[in-house]
Amino acid sequence: MSTPDRRGMLDRADKALSIRRQCMLLGIARSGVYRPPRPANDNDLALMRRIDELFTAWPFLGSRRMTAMLKAEGLQVNRKRVQRLMRKMGIAALGPKPNTTKPAPGHKIYPYLLRNMTIDRPNQVWAADITYLPIGRGFLYLVAIIDWASRAVLAWRISNTMDTSFCLVALDDALARYGRPEIFNTDQGSQFTSAAFTGALAGAGIKISMDGRGRWMDNVFIERLWRSLKHEDIVCCGSQASA
Repeated sequence: MSTPDRRGMLDRADKALSIRRQCMLLGIARSGVYRPPRPANDNDLALMRRIDELFTAWPFLGSRRMTAMLKAEGLQVNRKRVQRLMRKMGIAALGPKPNTTKPAPGHKIYPYLLRNMTIDRPNQVWAADITYLPIGRGFLYLVAIIDWASRAVLAWRISNTMDTSFCLVALDDALARYGRPEIFNTDQGSQFTSAAFTGALAGAGIKISMDGRGRWMDNVFIERLWRSLKHEDIVCCGSQASA
């Protein structure tokens, strides 16, 4: 998962933290704070929808193969544009590769705790991930928390920005419903490495684990959830709504 645009996380009314301090904590340049992001045009929206469909079906596609598939469908697109849109969508191909998923500057990275571990009981390990949902003329983000042993979805939330707050709400919901796990595993996305999220886990007495280099297969389980959700549930619901 790539680092999202964090300008939406700024609180201009905060009297305790200046804009300069907030920018430093979020790892963004002050020069970009007062320059609103350019809205996606209709061509980008249509292309992003198709990229999402292809990535949901084949989450191992990188920008090179994605570009080739889009061109094979007759779309005039280059790899640079595909890379830009995939970064905007927060998606990256699953596969063994150098560790390119980086947290925001200053965020602590925790070690991976699941190596060679037998996971065979509920509340032993939970995991969380974020996916991207095309809705109407825009996009939403979905976070889900699953139990590693049962693959059950414990909690989920939808947001129109990739900030940390909706992940925290999902975490609070899962803890209230199911107690607490021994270990909570995530990737190194900025939402999960934030002080707010890791602090909530540590405060509940939960060990924190983060995917590291060479652990790409761990995401396969939740990618299967995303694929089923998008192909079966969202597509079916959309078809019924338009019928």
